[in-house]
Amino acid sequence: MFKRVWLSEWQRVFKRKKTIVGIIIYLLLVGLEALFLYAVGGVSFYNKDQDVLLNNLNTAPFFLRELGMFLVFILIPMFVSDSFNGEYTSGAYRLVLLRPQGRFMLFIAKLGVQASIVVCLLAATWLIATAFGIVVFPSVQEVSFYNTIPLQPLQATIYVLAFYVVAFLVLFAVICVGSAISSIMPNSILSYVGTVGFLIGCTYLSDYFFIFFQVSDTIFEILSQQQLTSLLLIVSLIAISYIINALVWKKRDWLG
Repeated sequence: MFKRVWLSEWQRVFKRKKTIVGIIIYLLLVGLEALFLYAVGGVSFYNKDQDVLLNNLNTAPFFLRELGMFLVFILIPMFVSDSFNGEYTSGAYRLVLLRPQGRFMLFIAKLGVQASIVVCLLAATWLIATAFGIVVFPSVQEVSFYNTIPLQPLQATIYVLAFYVVAFLVLFAVICVGSAISSIMPNSILSYVGTVGFLIGCTYLSDYFFIFFQVSDTIFEILSQQQLTSLLLIVSLIAISYIINALVWKKRDWLG
């Protein structure tokens, strides 16, 4: 049963032009990021005070320095508001929920599909950035990241993968927050605005939420154990949003 719900959600998501266009635009931005890093001579930054020369081992994390904000504030909120709110306001939920399936199963499928899209985008970014670094930038046998000891190639690969895992958690928090807001907003435009407004508003509550604006900078600090509070807040956002979603999806009359 869940497999059918999952596949059905995948089909609905990719039938929307917004999904295809959004993914194409993102991949074009990945290409532009590569051209930008090449144009500036392979120099990027851990933060505003510390630059770094890129090489075959350390390029992949720096692609998210600019792309992170596009994912957080544009692409993911657009996808989530369209999936969680657009189908409700258009009446598509009525057709889906008339089938013999639980509404919470549909919610899990929708959340899982959005998470899967993010995983695919991050995987594509990692692969493209890694290949680009190997082909274009100098080849080295060891590398140091932000506040780390020199790492061998395998250790550097593990570090980069850990970086992308934390990036996924940040983006998954955006999905969860967006899904909760979209489930209570009257239309998809307000859902999008509400999600972006909430993420911006969080930065006024605590500087630790600046991770949404400075994704790569903060992840480097998390991996050096200087910003673990930011990671804890991200996990808390995921948990709180999940609870809100569970309550809304259990009590709301989606067929009304």
